[in-house]
Amino acid sequence: MDRLLPDRSNGRGTGELAVPMAWLYAEYIADELLRTGDLVPSSTLEYRAGRQTLALTIYLSDQDDELSGIRVISQLDEWLSLTAYGHPWQEWVRERMERRSAEGGGPDLELATETWEWLQRTELLAADLDSSLQWHRGAIEVDEDDQVWTPAWELGLPLGHLAIHLF
Repeated sequence: MDRLLPDRSNGRGTGELAVPMAWLYAEYIADELLRTGDLVPSSTLEYRAGRQTLALTIYLSDQDDELSGIRVISQLDEWLSLTAYGHPWQEWVRERMERRSAEGGGPDLELATETWEWLQRTELLAADLDSSLQWHRGAIEVDEDDQVWTPAWELGLPLGHLAIHLF
């Protein structure tokens, strides 16, 4: 019979069931941020893209595997910076994923890897935010009829950023 162990032991080397607590907590935080922001319906692919992008950001920014309710508030500024327009988020994710993999991985990394793969291979039809020069000048006048297929992470990133900002 498998037993769930406390987060700190995580079942490593004991033959017990390994529970991906860091990943599950990152997903929970991301979900709460998006629900609080009330930006898109939770039943949409856009919501999933935002949640998974935020969860990946939260999980990979936690270098000490110490996600806690107290630390969430102190990390909002870091998450805002990581999800900001122009930040090389995709490269940052690749670097962090490689580092985590070199450290031994585990069930958290397996779920993060599956999420990263989904975010890269899934494309969503969305307004072309980059085509509007006015967008870059600060006037938010986007022609929503001008749409392009966008990797899920590229849509999830600004959605996650806005959700953090609204929190």
